[in-house]
Amino acid sequence: MSSLAQARELLREFPIVDGHNDLPWALREQVRYDLDARDIAVHQNAHLHTDIPRLREGGVGAQFWSVYVRSDLPDAVPSTLEQIDCVRQLLARYPADLRRALTAADMEAARADGRIASLMGAEGGHSIANSLATLRALYALGVRYMTLTHNDNNDWADSATDEPGVGGLSAFGRAVVAEMNREGMLVDLSHVAATTMRAALDTSAAPVIFSHSSARAVCDHPRNIPDDVLERLPANGGVAMVTFVPKFVLQAAVDWTAAADDNMRAHGFHHLATTPEAMKVHRAFEEHTPRPVATVSTVADHLDHMREVAGVNHLGIGGDYDGTAFTPDGLNDVSGYPNLIAELLDRGWSQSDLAKVTWGNAVPVLGAAEDVARELQGTRGPSNATIGSLDG
Repeated sequence: MSSLAQARELLREFPIVDGHNDLPWALREQVRYDLDARDIAVHQNAHLHTDIPRLREGGVGAQFWSVYVRSDLPDAVPSTLEQIDCVRQLLARYPADLRRALTAADMEAARADGRIASLMGAEGGHSIANSLATLRALYALGVRYMTLTHNDNNDWADSATDEPGVGGLSAFGRAVVAEMNREGMLVDLSHVAATTMRAALDTSAAPVIFSHSSARAVCDHPRNIPDDVLERLPANGGVAMVTFVPKFVLQAAVDWTAAADDNMRAHGFHHLATTPEAMKVHRAFEEHTPRPVATVSTVADHLDHMREVAGVNHLGIGGDYDGTAFTPDGLNDVSGYPNLIAELLDRGWSQSDLAKVTWGNAVPVLGAAEDVARELQGTRGPSNATIGSLDG
């Protein structure tokens, strides 16, 4: 049996838990949530990385749908609610394939009945507008992780791609982490500065995740995880979910992407835009300046290193599909996960270890966060602290 056939067989029993997919934002940007115009029950290859046929082909069993909104929007909270509503509409529209999941037990139940467990993650602490009550409201609506920052600092946490602001986490930032622990919401450390990663690990009573980050030792981009942080995951119990974004996994792509981003801004687009008009600008730039191409092997190199540093029990996958303009060869869309598993089989990874990476590590992390929440809720009530009271 070929390694690819073995990979597909493994994924039938232990499907992928993917930590981050930006389909809701792509639907907002492309068709303003008109799901008739982007019916993901059929192939949407011309427009999206994600649809149900390709999720099935890729062996995806659980998906954290990002309810991301840009940090420069003046209305982050209502825009986040719109993103949540988009996920709810998807669940209502495709009940035979997608099943709402709020707990680790829900994820297992979805796997048992052959549906894709659908969870939500808020990408950036700006989505709570410095309000712990808003944080709790997002949890009540089904959000099960929050990335502490996106590409910009917020008032209480430093981003990996911004200038240092509060030195990691402010006092209110630590209160945010503590309240996430009390609610059972996973603390996601993708996008945050290394100082913020360390401060969050010092603060969190529950396991953390990196929903879509790779290894900084392999590709020196500030969005990636330094080895000293990876080394702390076993004691914390958290999971680092490797991402596929070429500029985070391939060193040669870092400088090229900076130039491509400058080109986008020069043409009046946000550098992360993936609308059809924006992609025309991207493609024109790529024709003039060929793009360094990442491959399945490039991503596997990160997993090899992360296994060596953090251990196989602390690894997962977070592709960032529909949140990036470019993808590696062989991982072009959500149907590509078997190619990565096959590559790792060829490198000598055992099937039992790969079953941890695909399913077995991510599900218990959510369960552990639930356990911590139950314990904390028995000792203290909700916090009504404000950023003014803690940070002055």
